[in-house]
Amino acid sequence: VWFNNVPHTRLVEDKGGQNWISRKGKDKFKFPGGGTQFIHGADQYLNQISKMVPDITFGHHIRVVLDVGCGVASFGAYLMSRNVITMSIAPKDVHENQIQFALERGVPAMAAAFATRRLLYPSQAFDLIHCSRCRINWTRDDGILLLEVNRMLRAGGYFAWAAQPVYKHEEALEEQWEEMLNLTTRLCWNLVKKEGYIAIWQKPLDNSCYLSREAGTSPPLCDQDDDPDNVWYVDLKACISRLPENGYGANVAPWPARLQIPPDRLQSIQIDSYIARKELFTAESKYWNEIVDSYVRALHWKKFQLRNVLDMRASFGGFAAAIIQNQLDAWVLNVVPISGPNTLPVIYDRGLIGVMHDWCEPFDTYPRTYDFLHAAGLFSIERKRCNMSTIMLEMDRILRPGGRVYIRDSLDVMDELEDIAKAMGWRPTLRDTSEGPHASYRILTCDKRHG
Repeated sequence: VWFNNVPHTRLVEDKGGQNWISRKGKDKFKFPGGGTQFIHGADQYLNQISKMVPDITFGHHIRVVLDVGCGVASFGAYLMSRNVITMSIAPKDVHENQIQFALERGVPAMAAAFATRRLLYPSQAFDLIHCSRCRINWTRDDGILLLEVNRMLRAGGYFAWAAQPVYKHEEALEEQWEEMLNLTTRLCWNLVKKEGYIAIWQKPLDNSCYLSREAGTSPPLCDQDDDPDNVWYVDLKACISRLPENGYGANVAPWPARLQIPPDRLQSIQIDSYIARKELFTAESKYWNEIVDSYVRALHWKKFQLRNVLDMRASFGGFAAAIIQNQLDAWVLNVVPISGPNTLPVIYDRGLIGVMHDWCEPFDTYPRTYDFLHAAGLFSIERKRCNMSTIMLEMDRILRPGGRVYIRDSLDVMDELEDIAKAMGWRPTLRDTSEGPHASYRILTCDKRHG
């Protein structure tokens, strides 16, 4: 990573001895792959986790991971080569710009805090959630923060905890370990393995254990009418999110097959559609495959420096799937706007990552962290809710110099968008879609210049 892009040395001073990060000459940082709990490197640490629990098959049954308190995201960076996509989050960015470092490395990361509200990810999103010395007191307030982990963890998914209470024999730490054991037992989690400084639990596949607990056991099950996928400005709840009685979410296909298989949870998405959902899903995949295919051919996408990609209105994640099908060395963060249906469960069931957002508000990332922004049909919907220039200015903040924007939208918003792009110093080009000059849609491609 270029030093000038993230000119902060505090992390090197604080964490240099733990092999997180070091300064290379005057103009670069390098990342040796270590962490507080894995000084010998993330690769060795990942091998240890797989040996401890052979069912944790990275890139097969374990495809989507959440790393809490991620440091510079070496855990997520080393999982990429194993075909695993990791959402790395830092709750309190105490060591200055960890998330910015992660994104500079080309690793998915967001600023997100375990505090009082639900995180912006759906229920049963992650096959494995990892916390290595993440400085979170999981047992406080009736375990409300671990209950949020439980909501986001897939049925049958794993929670890996590497922390001092797991292995240190000091009285206070042993007490913390006992509290954690007590809480996870009440959550019906099974302690699969404890070895060295790592403990790994597994979440149950259904509600049967919850329902057979003694009456009055806390935490209780959430009310029947609580929607675990409702996350936008929703307070945390000290209750156990129920798993769907029909088993939806528990049985996703292994990677890479799951990318193209319409998942069970497609049936529970609230959408107005004239055609069957599975047909809609398949049609969307085919549509984006053809478009990305043509972008690669005609607009030479393989030559772009394309790595961190934001799809601003992702629907079922068809665009991100097409990027993978075309073997582009990029990852996509799929954004599902609150103004439309919540398709996030489908995105995660496909083995992709995403987040809920309202584009009338700022996005949780540092400036200049994405190489490419993709907005299909976004402005024609959002302009009824907020000013288009507000969204465009936020896009400019997120986009790195030299980055590109593709806006695919109806003709009636294009003139205004082109004017805003010019006013911001972008270089816009209006193009016809493959349907030709008489189609009601156009593509506005923009380059953000250096300086």
